Amino acid sequence: MSTEPWTGPDCVETSVLLEPSVVYWHTFHSDNRDWDLAYWVDTQFDQLLAKLSWSSYDQVRANSGDVLPPREEVLLGRLATCRPLFGEDWVLRRRAELDASAFRSILVARSLGEADRAIEDSLGQLEAGDLNSAVLSARQALGYTVDALLEEQGQFGSHLVKWRSRRFRAAKPTALSFEKYWELETMQGFDATDPSRWINAVLTLCQDLSLKIEV
Repeated sequence: MSTEPWTGPDCVETSVLLEPSVVYWHTFHSDNRDWDLAYWVDTQFDQLLAKLSWSSYDQVRANSGDVLPPREEVLLGRLATCRPLFGEDWVLRRRAELDASAFRSILVARSLGEADRAIEDSLGQLEAGDLNSAVLSARQALGYTVDALLEEQGQFGSHLVKWRSRRFRAAKPTALSFEKYWELETMQGFDATDPSRWINAVLTLCQDLSLKIEV
């Protein structure tokens, strides 16, 4: 985070709905790893926090997912768990501001809204006899519901599904054990000759969990 836009060799501009309207990215390879550096401006972060104020919070809008673009959400989620190399005071101050904002509620409402829509889709597909589609929708419902459960615990990053199991272990939610989550995530016990049994078990769990998650 800097006070002025940064430019340098091999920089790529990415558009954001902020002012300045671009963020500069630099990708390089070092120590057998690929690295991505994003250079945000401090005033852009002020604008992000303004989007998350409780005075402007609207659960219906949050439910629709129409609040934060993925790039902004990822930035804020990483702020919550990052390890600062320098500027620790800035990170701690901004993290406190983020904790006091509606960020967590926005993400939980968004994930629950997506879960509700996936559950509705799966039930409709099941009733219509489209079992393959119902299975896929049930899998989506499970993912969104688990994301909401983890976001409630402060484990953000639902756009990066590959880290979901790691976030689950870090959150340790009491409403669902990792063993049960992993059983369903990996479709253990799924019977291709009777998919409705697995579908109904997943949808019932999603509905039960949704009632326990606080927005």
